[in-house]
Amino acid sequence: MEALRLEWDGGVPQLWTTDSMARQGLVTTVSSRAGTAVVAGWVGSVRERVAGARGLLDGWGRPQTAPPLPTGDYAAVLVCHDRILLMRDQQARIPLFFRESGGRVTAVGTSARHLSGGAELERRYFCRYLTGNMAQPHSELTPFAGVHRILGGEVVELSLTGQMRGRVPRHVRQAHDPSVRAADDPGLGGAAKALRLALENAVGRRMGRMTACHVSGGTDSTSVALLAARLLAAEQGDPGDLVLLAGRFERGELAAERPYVDQAMAEIRRHAPAARPVVLDVDDVADFDDFQHHAGDPDEPHAHAFRAPFWSRLHAAAADLGCDTLLTGCGADPIVDANPLHLHRLARTGQLRRMTRQAREWAASSERGLWDIVSAYVVQPALPLAAERVTALVRRRGTVLGGLGGFARPRWLRSGFARAHGYRAAGIAESRFVFGPEPEQSLYEAANYLAAPDPLSWRRARQDGFFLSHPFLDPEVIATMRRLPAETAFQPGRPKAVLREAMTDLLPPRIGGRVVKVPFNQLYARGLRTHGDELIGLCRSAGHPLVTEMFDVETLCRAVREAQFGMGDSYSWDRVNSSLALVAWLERLDRRSRVRRAAMPVIPAS
Repeated sequence: MEALRLEWDGGVPQLWTTDSMARQGLVTTVSSRAGTAVVAGWVGSVRERVAGARGLLDGWGRPQTAPPLPTGDYAAVLVCHDRILLMRDQQARIPLFFRESGGRVTAVGTSARHLSGGAELERRYFCRYLTGNMAQPHSELTPFAGVHRILGGEVVELSLTGQMRGRVPRHVRQAHDPSVRAADDPGLGGAAKALRLALENAVGRRMGRMTACHVSGGTDSTSVALLAARLLAAEQGDPGDLVLLAGRFERGELAAERPYVDQAMAEIRRHAPAARPVVLDVDDVADFDDFQHHAGDPDEPHAHAFRAPFWSRLHAAAADLGCDTLLTGCGADPIVDANPLHLHRLARTGQLRRMTRQAREWAASSERGLWDIVSAYVVQPALPLAAERVTALVRRRGTVLGGLGGFARPRWLRSGFARAHGYRAAGIAESRFVFGPEPEQSLYEAANYLAAPDPLSWRRARQDGFFLSHPFLDPEVIATMRRLPAETAFQPGRPKAVLREAMTDLLPPRIGGRVVKVPFNQLYARGLRTHGDELIGLCRSAGHPLVTEMFDVETLCRAVREAQFGMGDSYSWDRVNSSLALVAWLERLDRRSRVRRAAMPVIPAS
């Protein structure tokens, strides 16, 4: 989807925005003596989009200045008097790409496909994409040769004629350095106070004129909605500006979640009586519904397109009510739960007795074996590719999905294609990103890319009028949790102990005390039962030459059939889902129109 673009006409920069997105406030344009800035998304606060964009321009528009990037979900292009700056915030929710040739950038935009101009497909990208569902956002590669991604927290500087002057990488310039001091009380109480303040700030930044909150009945989404209700009450705003959005299942295992949803709704409305509950009947929704549309239409392959039908139903309801932001509880599990990769730190620093004691406690509280814990959080992070290879040999036993983890080459990806286009190097890069030299810290970086609905949110933004927003992935919240001692967050049998303590005065006891939620496995199983033959047919009838160049189609079909029968696990299913999304994307690649939407010039050619 194209929200903005920058081109040159006779060496003069032209900056354009999409008309409809500008009217909706999804794209903001400001000008001053320093130049002109176009921001897709928001800087600083959803409600103060113009002020945030102006602050970004004022901060970066002065010659030879490079202040820290502010908080927000944005991609921005700044055309100043002496240079052009392209930037994204660290969380990288809003895409931004540039087309380069011979050291000169010839176009910039939020749509890689529109920048491609029919360019050859970049096969290395597909190897990187297929290593796991976190590969796309932190790789410069795009599906199109010559089109590059600006990474999260990166600033690209160009001359006024488009000559590349430099790129400031993420590990040099951090996107946000919040002034979060360590808690005065290093124990659970002090940690809870620090998290509560950070989460309140994160929710406040994301509140719009009319805010929708996804309410699933779990601790995470209920906490966000309760804080939103409290903030509205404190501001003496219109309580009707809060929409409580939930999906209701009347049948199957997910029906067990309904009492929790009802209790969460009642408690939130106790704080904001005029809040509007919108509970949608979603019994008819299954994963993979209308899969070719959800997987085939985005600018890039969308690994989580199989889950798009459920989120699309919720998005449409929020859009019909005129909401301009939708808050979720996504990201809470890895961010505010105890960090199991702390065991890796204990092992590598020689604290083996302490590591063993804590691993036993972890195993007992999660009803897993001691070796399972040590293998997952000590051995695999140290030797990820070797550990996966051994696991595959032990567990394969004649199945396609057996032992398939997050990095190893799936058997349906042809070995010749993998060798020719760098699959092994992509797997190493992905494993280093996920675990890194300090896996307990890399967890927070990787968690940023696990909020599955984001690509769908971006693709639907024009019709919905909003982007999804995730308070738990706010830089201030992440910084707060990173600074806590691991022992503070870990309480056997009480997951997310710091969050529960932080919200103890607001969460209903039944929700604050629950430790298990019903997963969405039923939607996935129903989707494969319903659409399995259709998905197999899609693979076998695929006409794009890259499908057969890349995949052994019959082996991929066998993997789909095994997943239909419940074989494999979440890691192997992710590999199947991303491969199917890639097939659908390639099949519709040439059918999608490259006609641009109506746009208006911000800086026309002189």
